Amino acid sequence: MISSSPPRRRLRAAVVALATAVLPATALVLSTGSSEAAASTLGAAAAQTGRYYGAAISAGHLNDSTYVSTWQNEYNGVTPENEMKWDATEPSRNSFSYGNADRIVSLARGRGMTIRGHTLLWHAQQPGWVSGLSGSDLRSAMLNHVTQVATHYRGQIYAWDVVNEAFADGNGGGRRDSNLQRTGNDWIEAAFRAARSADPNAKLCYNDYNTDGVNAKSTGIYNMVADFKNRGVPIDCVGFQSHLSSSSNMSSYQSNLQRFANLGVDVQITELDVGGSGSGQANVFGQVTQACMAVSRCTGITTWGVTDKYSWRAGDTPLLFDGNFNKKQDYTSVLNALNSGGGGNPGGGTGLLRSASSTRCLDVPGSSTTAGTQLQIWDCHGQTNQQWVRTSSNELTVYTGSSVRCLDTANGGTSAGTAAVIANCNGGNNQKWNSNSSGTITNVQSGLCLDVNNAATANGSTVIVWTCNGQTNQQWAGPTS
Repeated sequence: MISSSPPRRRLRAAVVALATAVLPATALVLSTGSSEAAASTLGAAAAQTGRYYGAAISAGHLNDSTYVSTWQNEYNGVTPENEMKWDATEPSRNSFSYGNADRIVSLARGRGMTIRGHTLLWHAQQPGWVSGLSGSDLRSAMLNHVTQVATHYRGQIYAWDVVNEAFADGNGGGRRDSNLQRTGNDWIEAAFRAARSADPNAKLCYNDYNTDGVNAKSTGIYNMVADFKNRGVPIDCVGFQSHLSSSSNMSSYQSNLQRFANLGVDVQITELDVGGSGSGQANVFGQVTQACMAVSRCTGITTWGVTDKYSWRAGDTPLLFDGNFNKKQDYTSVLNALNSGGGGNPGGGTGLLRSASSTRCLDVPGSSTTAGTQLQIWDCHGQTNQQWVRTSSNELTVYTGSSVRCLDTANGGTSAGTAAVIANCNGGNNQKWNSNSSGTITNVQSGLCLDVNNAATANGSTVIVWTCNGQTNQQWAGPTS
């Protein structure tokens, strides 16, 4: 959540809040966990377990061809650095400007990248006209902004940082005083409900800094998320910015991610950078990556930039590529951790379903929500039409809220060759699926296997159910429990 210009807010307490007690570098000696060839780029390595590895990108640097090529060749995700913030998207009231953000989104979609929207509401980088508002007028403007921006990008954004940095630093664990907070303590809830209405399929996240371990601030956020889940407020994920240093205390980093995941939300590392150099810096980068890989609901990592050259913390040299776009020791540490595998697909019941024969993903064509739409395989990109959730009833669902659909067979058919489709969820055995140790997925009603028709591997190949034969076109990696 940082401006790429010289930072006008704190030079993060985050880089000292977790200081001391770093784990030894030897803790990061990892095996590959697979006999397959290791992936050679960050994005490809992350995609092996259905995750993304993204970078914050600034439209102002898109004329730097090395910057663009490094991003596009190495990463499979993106967060616009400043281009989706309130001051950029609504410079005057109810007059919206999306040019720079659209430019980044178009480039990312052309490469099949996972796109995080950042951010709908924040106490900083508000347009000047907002400062003259208060009370119900500000609340109305705030909700209109959320609705308009989320609607503009509907169907294009994997996850939104709906609200950013609404909790105070220190030991109180309470909310930050801001003009938004002064509209009423329910402002965060109202924002999430408006975002869900505007884009029912985007994951909705709360994002903050200095929450990288178990502390008063992260516990305050934890309590809010638990309350939201208990009351049915739509929240799907929590973002941990992770502005760190080579001396950061990582002792409770993974356990903190896990406790949030245990609430039933995804967790994402959203703004990672690590000040320092050499093995100490590489060690912290590696530990963050290991922690995400170990927490099955950690769906991805984003570094706050590509190169030290353009970092908001340039003097700390905090990124994976130096000022000349050379890979640093940090890069190798991260790539090794990603290739090690770890906790499997995000969610332990949430994530991509990847065909073993093609490594392409189970996909709803065109992000359709129409019941009866036949499924296909397509290059994995992590958008909502490829995100599957295994429910406690052994359904496999896609989308969320009123758009949720279940994996089914056409008209509940039980014959080999019946199309695999999405349908309105009804709880029947035709919508229940068993995941087997062989990698196959069998329909409870028919006993047939989920199958890529004719063992095809191309984008757009259709998916059916067929007599189980154990071939790779019937083997899937993804949400299993």
